[in-house]
Amino acid sequence: VQLQASGGGLVQAGGSLRLSCAASGSIFSINAMGWYRWAPGKQRELVATITRGGSTNYADSVKGRFTISRDNAKNTVYLQMNSLKPEDTAVYYCNADCFLYGSTRYSNYWGQGTQVTVSS
Repeated sequence: VQLQASGGGLVQAGGSLRLSCAASGSIFSINAMGWYRWAPGKQRELVATITRGGSTNYADSVKGRFTISRDNAKNTVYLQMNSLKPEDTAVYYCNADCFLYGSTRYSNYWGQGTQVTVSS
């Protein structure tokens, strides 16, 4: 299984970015998908998660600014980030619980990370 994240970059404060993460491989089904971020000197932080049915959960720090969504047909999760702040600067990682063909349980997978830098 491979999770390929894209969409990071450099943006000014107040700007927007949209991250995408596509899962590929011998995947039968994907349960929860999410985004985490890791900034230098800080602990890894959950940003947002979304279930297969579309239920979402957000960190308090991004509520009202970020929106997570997914396309189950494409095994892809998105993160629309608006009103970005310098404190949003981090490497963003996607995560997914995947049920593979021939497997008996869900397993957790991580993407390679994409850098988001917000300048003040």
